[in-house]
Amino acid sequence: MDLAYISLSVTVSVALLGYFATYANTLLLSRRRERLELVSKQLNEFYGPLYLSSQASAIAYAAMKTKLGFTAKQGFAPDQLGDTPTMREWRLWVTEVLMPMNASQEAIILSSAHLIREPEVPKCLLQFVAHIASWRAVIKKWSNGDVSEQFSLVPYPPEVVEYATAAFRELKAEQLALIGKAR
Repeated sequence: MDLAYISLSVTVSVALLGYFATYANTLLLSRRRERLELVSKQLNEFYGPLYLSSQASAIAYAAMKTKLGFTAKQGFAPDQLGDTPTMREWRLWVTEVLMPMNASQEAIILSSAHLIREPEVPKCLLQFVAHIASWRAVIKKWSNGDVSEQFSLVPYPPEVVEYATAAFRELKAEQLALIGKAR
């Protein structure tokens, strides 16, 4: 073999190696950028708003319970039901504070369900949407003067707050790692 052939072979090999290294690096960076875009979209359009709204709703609910004198998981006593001052306060809080916040969470879920991380919609989100739908019937009765029902037939799923919190934190950590700001 002559020196020219060896030199040409080395040059071509180095060039090919450089090309494949550049290709692999470009592919890796492209996938990382796409993942960052998806995670950012999930945070901005779904998990961030759902997290903030569910936290604010939990704070408002706790404030209402304090105002009504409830402790821990205490509910309404039978003598408080009906058209009593306690239940009038309850209906005010439900219609003016809690339902508007729940409706915003419902809108987030329904309009951005395509951003959910899991392959199936989590049960707590489905139950939450059903809970809100059930509340609408109760509130409609209230607006017609019928206060015989005071609660949604579908119970509120407390897991929705836990779900939103865990997902938000995990995605935020992943986002920070993707942009190189992980702690």
